[in-house]
Formats: sequence, C-alpha cells, structure tokens
Amino acid sequence: MPAFALNHMTVAAVGFRPMLELAQQLGCVGVECRNDLSGPLFDGYSAKQAAKMLRDAGLRLLSLAEIKQFDRLSESALPDAVAHMDVAADAGAEAISLIPGNDGSVFDEAAFVESLELLQPHLKQRGLIGLIEPLGFETCSLRFKKTAIDILEKHDHLTDFQLIHDTFHHHVAGEIDLFADQTGLVHLSGVAEPGLDASKMLDPHRILLDQDDRLGNIIQINQLLSAGYSRPLSFEAFAPAVHRDPNLVEMIRHSMNHIDAALSQEAA
Repeated sequence: MPAFALNHMTVAAVGFRPMLELAQQLGCVGVECRNDLSGPLFDGYSAKQAAKMLRDAGLRLLSLAEIKQFDRLSESALPDAVAHMDVAADAGAEAISLIPGNDGSVFDEAAFVESLELLQPHLKQRGLIGLIEPLGFETCSLRFKKTAIDILEKHDHLTDFQLIHDTFHHHVAGEIDLFADQTGLVHLSGVAEPGLDASKMLDPHRILLDQDDRLGNIIQINQLLSAGYSRPLSFEAFAPAVHRDPNLVEMIRHSMNHIDAALSQEAA
C-alpha cells in the first residue's frame, strides 16, 4: 500500500507544529509546507529550527511550495526564487513546487525553457528537485503534463525537474497520459458535487476523497502505482469546509482507509 503525506493546505486552519503533530497521528511519512497560507512560514521558526522539528517528528519535508509563475521567470525575479530555495534547503526539503501562470496568458516555450535554465543550477547546488505542477484550468499557461515532459525530453540537460501529478488537475485538464517515471509527487483531492462539469471545478470544490469521488482518484492512483510510482501520495484539499471540519483527522484517516481498501480490491 502507498505511503501518505500531508500538504499543509489540507489542515490550513492550524499552524506548523500542530500540522506536524497531525501528520504523526495519521502515520504520514512526510509533509509539504507552503508560503501562501496566512501567518508566517513555519510559524515564524527559522528554516533550520523547522528542519529539527521535522526530524524530531520523524517526518520528511517533501516539498516547499511555491514559486509562482515560474514558467516566465525573469532575471529580476530570480533572487526571490533563489531565496525560496535557500529556505527549502535549510529546512531539509527534498524539492520545491513550481506553479505556472494561471491568468489566461499563453504558454511560451522559449520562456519556459529559459526559466528552467535559470533555476536549474541553483536547484543542483542545493540538492533540490523542481516539481513542475501543470494546472488543468483553461486559464493556466501550462495545462498539460505532456507539454512539460515533451520539452524536458527535448532539452535533456534539464535533469533537475520532475512532475507533480495532481489528480484534480489531471481530471480537469482531461488528460489521459500518465508519466509515472517522471513524477516526483502525487497530490490527492476529490470532488463529490454531482452534476458539476469539469470545466467548472475550482479549488474550493476540492475535498477529501471517498466513495463519492468523481475524479477517478483510485483509477489514477492504481495506474501510477502499476507503472512504477513509489513515492508518497499527499493530501491537498482546498475546500474551506474541510479546513473547518472538527473531525478532520478522522476524515483524513477515513480517506486513507478508503484508498487502501479500494486498491486492495483492484489488486484482488
């Protein structure tokens, strides 16, 4: 059965230390921290203090999110990106998350390659992987994983990048292809609202997946595992109702049990 992780977004109402405690309770192998939540990163602890807290909790820092609009990174914006990487490295992160523009701008392959070439030496120097997360929205400049993979394969010197397979974005994009070998992390969330068209699905619809999930999470997970994916599955639920749920730990555990049971049934 897969190992699970916790993206801080799923428990956005609590701080860094309580998030670590919840991850421990749930038997997670790691967490993802974010710089886009209310309050200071790591609750104001330094990155090195956060690294010790993670080690003491027996948790990996799978990724530090996020560098936004990375696909059109300019020289002037590079120092901020490098500062983010410094924090990630000091905190013991394995990777950073790279998020493309989501403002209706058109994808520019030359700018994308230039951005990766700007980032790569800094990633390599710090022992980090750049996790590219195509967003399935029509407004996103990089909607499809295949677009990123085709370019990475064409420019085979860009070796410090992998994909995030987000089950929500995969569904919203209508994408079929899976890239298990190039996937560094999987994000899990579900959508249960009946009748909601994929083109209308947005982050606030993203809940913890269960038997009512409409995104085909179990099919996606099973296909990825069958194709050789062996890294954690990280819960990333954006719905405010999830964040406010007084029984959130039990709901996450229920989702874990649902996934384990469904995968066991698929394997039988």
